[in-house]
Amino acid sequence: MDSIRNIVVMGHGKCGKTTLTEAMLFNAGEVKRLGSVADGTTVSDYDSEEIKRQCSINTTLQTFNWKDLKYNVIDTPGFFDYAGDVKAGARAADSALVVLSGRSGVSVGTEQVYGYAKTKDIPIMFFVNKIDDNRASYEKTLEEMKEKFGKAVTPFVYPIREGDEFKGFVDIVDMTARRYEGTERVDIPVPEGMADIVAPLRDMIMEAIASTDEELMVKYFNEEEFTFDEIKQAIRKGVKDGTIYPVYCGSGQDNIGIRSLMDGIGKYLPAPSEIKEVGRKADTAEPVELVQTEAETSSAVVFKTIADPYVGKMSLFRVYSGEIKSDATYFNPNKGETEKIGKLFSLCGKKQTEIKSVKAGDIGCVAKLEFTATGDTLCDKNKNIILTGIEFPPPVLSMAVMPEAKGDEEKIVSGLTKLMDEDPTFTVTNNPETKQTLINGQGEQHIDVIVSKLKNKYGVNVILEEPVTPYRETITKTATVEGKHKKQSGGHGQYGHVKIEFSPGLTEELIFEEKVFGGSVPKNYFPAIEKGLLDSAQKGVLAGYPVVNLKAVLLDGSYHPVDSSEMAFKTAASIAYKEGLKQAGPVILEPIGYLKSYVPESIMGDVIGDINKRRGRIMGMGESDRPGLNLVEAEVPMSEMHKYATDLRAMSGGRGTFTFEFVRYERAPMEVANKIIASSNI
Repeated sequence: MDSIRNIVVMGHGKCGKTTLTEAMLFNAGEVKRLGSVADGTTVSDYDSEEIKRQCSINTTLQTFNWKDLKYNVIDTPGFFDYAGDVKAGARAADSALVVLSGRSGVSVGTEQVYGYAKTKDIPIMFFVNKIDDNRASYEKTLEEMKEKFGKAVTPFVYPIREGDEFKGFVDIVDMTARRYEGTERVDIPVPEGMADIVAPLRDMIMEAIASTDEELMVKYFNEEEFTFDEIKQAIRKGVKDGTIYPVYCGSGQDNIGIRSLMDGIGKYLPAPSEIKEVGRKADTAEPVELVQTEAETSSAVVFKTIADPYVGKMSLFRVYSGEIKSDATYFNPNKGETEKIGKLFSLCGKKQTEIKSVKAGDIGCVAKLEFTATGDTLCDKNKNIILTGIEFPPPVLSMAVMPEAKGDEEKIVSGLTKLMDEDPTFTVTNNPETKQTLINGQGEQHIDVIVSKLKNKYGVNVILEEPVTPYRETITKTATVEGKHKKQSGGHGQYGHVKIEFSPGLTEELIFEEKVFGGSVPKNYFPAIEKGLLDSAQKGVLAGYPVVNLKAVLLDGSYHPVDSSEMAFKTAASIAYKEGLKQAGPVILEPIGYLKSYVPESIMGDVIGDINKRRGRIMGMGESDRPGLNLVEAEVPMSEMHKYATDLRAMSGGRGTFTFEFVRYERAPMEVANKIIASSNI
């Protein structure tokens, strides 16, 4: 376990995470030449959607050896629509490598992934990429990082520039310099004039080192030099405790500074045995601190599922104790089921290497688990422990999906079900009222990728439409009407006659009462009349939406001893319903939801203005419990919220989040109601 490093690579989209990972693989000898994101030749981005879009969509695992250590590098997507995959990658890691561009500095995505790492309480290392760009500024980026992430940000290297060209860097820890000529790296003395620049930075490192131990603090104040072992151990402790965030820099594209970064990962980031893992007993939920060792009974967490149309479901898992062996049986306490493990694999991108077992601290892959989903625990049955799962973000955007060809409905449901195994951040729901199947995802790009995967993996073409808003209708006045159904066509005829008073009801469901005197309508026909009204109330008279808050009182009527029947009275009730609702002041009701928007204070005005444009009513505003974000609360019609996720992301630069829940129906304004009625098929 001490020779393993599990690192999740995170950062804003287009900061160069995949290119950096590719350079690591090249340096480790896993690939013979550097792949390119633009050419679709990287080990990490092998999915057809990733190659087409030239960006990471899925979390992938790259495994390689570097200087007697095994690195499990988890490359994650950078765009907001795939935050679930980032959280999944962080779940399996013992430390985070946060990548940012030296050109764009601290982006919104940088702040988000930093937050994920802090929430999981894992050590953090930074890599400032694209430092070879003449528009990049290491100094400015460091200032931004210190402002956002605090004094723990500690530069371990400083770039050497000759004119506008990035030529190498000074290692501030050991005060050596490395210069690059093409792919050749040469150790050189610290260039003249740079000693004065890096000296205060080295003092910063020494001060951080001193703060990790009382004895070192004494040596620091006595101006005694630390030994290399003292420096290394103190840095490891500071990194593990979160008091030191080492910062490296370089260029993934040109493979400059990557080997030093890889060395730093091995020297300063913790091994699995150094990280605490707390689970809970499956039967009592009592917390249990896990001893991460091979000698313990087995436990593991599945953190990623890949849906392969040919191989089937493939599950990536991290072992926390004991050993997961091929052809063995383990218990899934989340599902209460036993799982048979087949063949086990080590992964490097899509390359699979069969292995016999995966030991504590390591990561592996198994195919065709029957019951186990992402976030589930596998353990020895007598252990019966549930490890912490993954909290995925809830969907924020819904689109209705329609088959392009008739008869493809079952294929759509089957394909989407398999894709949900792979991606728990989207759901599929069926709205029985609107007869629509809805894909609920993280954004427009996310849903677009799901539709593309449905086509490429399962051969189903679909059309996306905006979801139909489930309006309602009701009445505002009282009206008394008669409904008569009389038909004679030889033999027995049909006769039913009712007089019904319609008025606004106190409950959403239909209230039916009878006040018939003298047996003008026999009691045995009352249920048929009520059934006729219930069936009719499924469609209003304005736009065909269900009618709510309706009270109907049967006052009178007549019957024929031979021609009357339940069907005749049911039809008579329907006739009375249609006429009565027209006279009772029918109106359209629209669904209203409660919105909570968490946004930076600087855009509060824009957000409030946007809510007003959506016909929303501001209910409150002020500070929130989320760092750096204020809260705006409002009631907004659901029909106005379809694109809110996209618009809020644009307004806030990706910083804003929101929740939105249905609360009630209320009367739609006349101009809105007229549009709804005009667009209906009635």
